[in-house]
Amino acid sequence: MKAVVLAGGQGVRLRPLTSNNPKPMVPVVNRPMMEHIIELLKHYGFEEIVVTLQFLPNLITNYFDDGSAWGVDMKYVTEETPMGTAGSVRNGRSFLDGTFLVMSGDVVTDIDLEKAREFHHERKAMVTIVLKEVANPLDFGIVVTDENGRIKKFLEKPGWGEVFSDAVNTGIYIIEPEILNFIPEDRPYDFAKDLFPELLDKNIPIYGYIADGYWCDVGNLESYANAHRDILDGKARVNIPGHRLENNVWIGDGVEISEDAITQGPVVLGNHVRVEDGVKLREYSVLGDNVVVKRASFVHRSIIMQNSFIGPACHIRGGLIGRNCDVKSGVRIDEGATIGDECIIGQNAIINPHILIFPFKTIDPRLTVNSSIIWETHGTKPLFGRKGIYGLVNVDVTTEKAVRLGMAYGSTLPKGSQIVTSRNESRAARVIKRAFMCGLNASGVHVRDLEVNSIPVNRFTVSIYNNEGGVDFRTREDDPQWIEIQFFDQQGKDLDQKARREIETNYNRGDFRRAFVGELGGIFYPTRAREAYMRAHEEALDFEKVIEKQFKLVCDYSSGAASLMLPALFGKLGCEVLNLKAYTDEPRGLAAIKENKESVSQLARLVKSFEADFGLIVDNGAEYIEVIDDRGSYIDGMRLLLVMVDLVTRTFSPGKLAVPINQPSTIEEIAEKRGFSVLRTRVDPWSLMASTWEGDVCFAGNDEGGFIFPHFLPAFDGMLSTTKLLEMLAKTGDSLSSLAEKLPSCHLVEKDIYTSWEYKGKVMRTLLEANMGDEVDTTDGLKIFWERDKWVLVLPDQEEPAFHLYAQGKDEEECMEIITRYEDFIKKSST
Repeated sequence: MKAVVLAGGQGVRLRPLTSNNPKPMVPVVNRPMMEHIIELLKHYGFEEIVVTLQFLPNLITNYFDDGSAWGVDMKYVTEETPMGTAGSVRNGRSFLDGTFLVMSGDVVTDIDLEKAREFHHERKAMVTIVLKEVANPLDFGIVVTDENGRIKKFLEKPGWGEVFSDAVNTGIYIIEPEILNFIPEDRPYDFAKDLFPELLDKNIPIYGYIADGYWCDVGNLESYANAHRDILDGKARVNIPGHRLENNVWIGDGVEISEDAITQGPVVLGNHVRVEDGVKLREYSVLGDNVVVKRASFVHRSIIMQNSFIGPACHIRGGLIGRNCDVKSGVRIDEGATIGDECIIGQNAIINPHILIFPFKTIDPRLTVNSSIIWETHGTKPLFGRKGIYGLVNVDVTTEKAVRLGMAYGSTLPKGSQIVTSRNESRAARVIKRAFMCGLNASGVHVRDLEVNSIPVNRFTVSIYNNEGGVDFRTREDDPQWIEIQFFDQQGKDLDQKARREIETNYNRGDFRRAFVGELGGIFYPTRAREAYMRAHEEALDFEKVIEKQFKLVCDYSSGAASLMLPALFGKLGCEVLNLKAYTDEPRGLAAIKENKESVSQLARLVKSFEADFGLIVDNGAEYIEVIDDRGSYIDGMRLLLVMVDLVTRTFSPGKLAVPINQPSTIEEIAEKRGFSVLRTRVDPWSLMASTWEGDVCFAGNDEGGFIFPHFLPAFDGMLSTTKLLEMLAKTGDSLSSLAEKLPSCHLVEKDIYTSWEYKGKVMRTLLEANMGDEVDTTDGLKIFWERDKWVLVLPDQEEPAFHLYAQGKDEEECMEIITRYEDFIKKSST
């Protein structure tokens, strides 16, 4: 059987090590990654190898030549333009006349390829994908198989809510030659994203073989360092060049180690390495050929590539240093710092943790490097959290970061675009927003700044006036040291994952568009944005019905911009209102923070003493509401959603309601008897907003007090939710307390279960396998039904090592029994 090695990748996330070197040629224990792959193939009898090339192909062909030095016959196929993984293999079809194996040239593995080959032939598969069970499957393509190994489903880089297996695609495939006919010649085409889903749709037999052994996708600098540690710990059977001495020290030919040097294994020293007096060479260090470490230097958990020079008294811990570097005396290189090829680091310089220095740079003596020196991409932790970008002001989110972020966002938009910005009353939000606006202007994007305003007004302005998007800056109500930046698309919805990734890629690469003088963006201040929102808001209401009712309300505005609009709307609706925190002044807002925890109980007291119809709290961004009924009782989030569903189905024409999958089946019970249908969405806010663009969705909501009336705005709007609640109560003539009492009996229990990251994928796979014959919904997580009003939802948290369990049953006791049963299952699967 022949083998195809994919060696065309640029290794973007491994830069600066791959800035001027193909990823397969990056050394692992002093040999190119691809050389380890060639040796593995030779070991299992694959002696005819086709190599697909694209990025810097000559560096690979010059090194391996015809492969005879490794006892194999190597042929090369070069792409002029990237054709995808499957497309690159199709280019070599003239060499492929029988069953063949495909694998990447830039992984570290010792998987038994013979067992995979036997599995393929036993199953008579057209394609066999070699799978590996991993602890955290989020960054890989997940594969779901049946009990015979036949593949049922592919998930390409899913969220935790979609993880139903911990078996991931290793990129090792055994393929029958007929499959090449499915690969088009005229466009890029990938195995995982394009070919395999097509084969699955056509019911062509694809199988998954779960392999033992070691496999590491060397996707970033952290996994590159981890692969070295695993090899040195013996977890991976990889040939380490050199002679193995006691204490797991490998040395090449011509090595000179001073008697006064201390070497503590496992370490690897390449050919002709020189280690001088007083050097401490600690475990998990790898020195390439011809490396010199001068006297009294300290090296620990570091990789130093060939021909580099480390001067006297240097301190290098957890660093990666490229080829031909000159590190002068007294230099300190800290954890995770990476230095590209042919750099000069001046005397007594300090390279701080996780700094990236790209090739051919010179660092002046005594300089402390606090930020990366880049001309290509680099990797960092994710920018975006659940809702947006979030962190401590001037610690996680600085003005420098805001400028870069503005340029990264602006670079994804056409020149001359317009972006709407808004903020709350805090000075921190103002400072960060101004810096962000400068970045937008520098990239040639105009800004329509609403200054202090609510989030719904920003979304509305974006959607109505043909803007490219919007951004809101807002400090937290309970802690103004924290700031959140939210991004909106052209319709006013939260930005989707694809757009977020594009911004993040630009930010990490420093890949910014710089506009010419005549193209620089400007800043404009729309004078009537709030009035336009108010006018449209009024047009969306039945004023006469509300005015007839003469409501009495108590409203807490959370010192937010809703206080600039809602009082006027209440006045036009004929409401008598007791206003609380109806200001946007920062000093008073800060003083009110201490009162936030008592807001609900204070509001309840005032509702009863004022004899109000109800009381509500509108959050600072004016997106969410909390409600107290006319008897002073707090209506929790789930019951408030049920009340809103009840009112909508009684006052709207029949249509579709959208709610998250974790909400009770009572919603279907209420909706269906009035001619409405229910669309279940993922739990995250973006999915709920996106559902409203299906056209027939008339209402969407969740249990956090977020409600959407898409005929007005496809996003949460606490102000419209309030006035719509007034309108619906006026039409039905009911009080909130009577509505809450009449709700159908509903018992829903939620519990969070904490576990280790490494077991999350395994738990979901085991759970899916155990419930394959049951009614299961995989919209988000795994929802298992016994009856419509008896179910459990196991939902992996997106950001924490935890599961959220939701159970609905006939009473609290049954709910707790279900929760306990699945809590035990998770704990048992996590061992």
